[in-house]
Amino acid sequence: MKLKKEEREYMVERIKEYFELEKGEVIGDLAAEQWVHMLSEEMGPFFYNKGIDDARQMVEQKVLNIDEDLRSLERPAGQPKRR
Repeated sequence: MKLKKEEREYMVERIKEYFELEKGEVIGDLAAEQWVHMLSEEMGPFFYNKGIDDARQMVEQKVLNIDEDLRSLERPAGQPKRR
């Protein structure tokens, strides 16, 4: 996964903060960058697939709504007129 420089830097800083605040450990940029790399390579696909699944469900719902809207526009056809 290719991250923008600013995104990677943000993630590195957040990981460093996490280790310091939650674990009482100070880690450097290299260690934090390794965490970013591992998380993006190993965990990223799970988040990506979840996003794809959420998008698929949203599109399916939109298509269902469009189908219902189109069906409501249909007019009766092929029925004999009664007098």
